[in-house]
Amino acid sequence: MTQYLMIIIGAIFINNFIFTRFLGLCPFIGVSKETKPALSMGLAVTFVMTMASLITWLIYRFILIPYNLLYLRTISFILVIATFVQLVEIFIHKVSPTLFRAFGIYLPLITTNCAVLGVALLNSEMFFKEKEVLTNSFSFSILQGFSAGLGFTLAILLMSGIRERLEMAEVPQALKNIPIAFIVASLMSIAFLGFVGFKL
Repeated sequence: MTQYLMIIIGAIFINNFIFTRFLGLCPFIGVSKETKPALSMGLAVTFVMTMASLITWLIYRFILIPYNLLYLRTISFILVIATFVQLVEIFIHKVSPTLFRAFGIYLPLITTNCAVLGVALLNSEMFFKEKEVLTNSFSFSILQGFSAGLGFTLAILLMSGIRERLEMAEVPQALKNIPIAFIVASLMSIAFLGFVGFKL
């Protein structure tokens, strides 16, 4: 149970993909102007990260390791994630056009989100020892994918709340929009460093 708790706390707070690993900054800065789109993006990323963790674990375990194709890990993960996101986009468009319109550009943006690839690569490094599958690696991978998505959602929601408040503040012209967003993100990253010393 402690290992599961460590993965959850680690992925959300200690090793947050935005504030510690600096992955997924493009959608983080681009979509965090308002809370509603930020929440939609966060939930979509959480879903895709969880499913990508599941699919890439299966591919790594049952295709890449048995056939000695570990050198194809990165390219196969990229292809799997891109294909999965496209299939999800087609499925949502067919089943619920309203939801598809609500997501808008956010689903294609997830395909290029390096945090999704980052969690898949991290899972293969943490929960496999060369060609040996570690105990509970499947559940650990899925949990880490889901927790990393929650960490991304937390980060983008915090940022969107701050940026909405900044719209009403008197910000110097030279710092408006992207410059002040990077300053705020830097300060939030420093604040999240406080979790690094957290011990269970």
